Amino acid sequence: MRPYILAENNWKNLEHQRFELAILPWGATEAHNYHMPYGTDIFEAESIAAGAGKFAWEKGAKAIVLPALPFGVNTGQSDIYLDINMNPSTQMAILKDILTVLNRQGVKKFLILNSHGGNDFKTMLRELGLQFPEMLLVTCNWYQALDKSLYFEEAGDHADEMETSLIMYLHPRLVLPLEEAGEGKEKKSVIPGIREKWAWAERKWSEVTEDTGIGNPKKSTAEKGERYFHDVCAKVGQLIIDLCRVDKKKLYE
Repeated sequence: MRPYILAENNWKNLEHQRFELAILPWGATEAHNYHMPYGTDIFEAESIAAGAGKFAWEKGAKAIVLPALPFGVNTGQSDIYLDINMNPSTQMAILKDILTVLNRQGVKKFLILNSHGGNDFKTMLRELGLQFPEMLLVTCNWYQALDKSLYFEEAGDHADEMETSLIMYLHPRLVLPLEEAGEGKEKKSVIPGIREKWAWAERKWSEVTEDTGIGNPKKSTAEKGERYFHDVCAKVGQLIIDLCRVDKKKLYE
């Protein structure tokens, strides 16, 4: 039993245990090129939350990792077979229910560890912050915590070299040989403002990529994934430590 993983704990251990911070890993269920599992975002969320939780726990942080949520916002992938969409309004309702429990039981700090680019929790936490004013509500995207170019040669944001390397390290039996992977070529918007990323419109996934990937995975290795995994767990783990230690009344200086 890992004492920082809620799903592995029992009442004997938790009856008198108390935590400063609850961590909610949030993934998605969706296609990841030809060679990667639909659960990629879930596996990443669970593994990084556990790795970061271990890093923080061993340094004295009282944080508990909640079970990962497996469905994310996939409104742009409605025609990709079995990509499961959860609307933002549903995510909002789930968050409110979870925060109601945590707030009532005295866990006043909360972190969403987001593992899916289609999820965006900032506006939800703005609204929920008014409903739970005593709580510190934080969201982070673990995949933005480090400079990926220091670890990987090919850029991308979905089933790319980074994600493929991670899953090759974490779950090698679930990754097909790289010669079976598509090249992850992305078609860019014809609208200059969107292409330059100062304007935004949701991507229609099946029109943007032929193999559902964005980013060439061909140079992926388990060794790259291992190095990146340990570093990102340490980076997120330090965030967990900082959140546990911070005084909610002294957040700025």
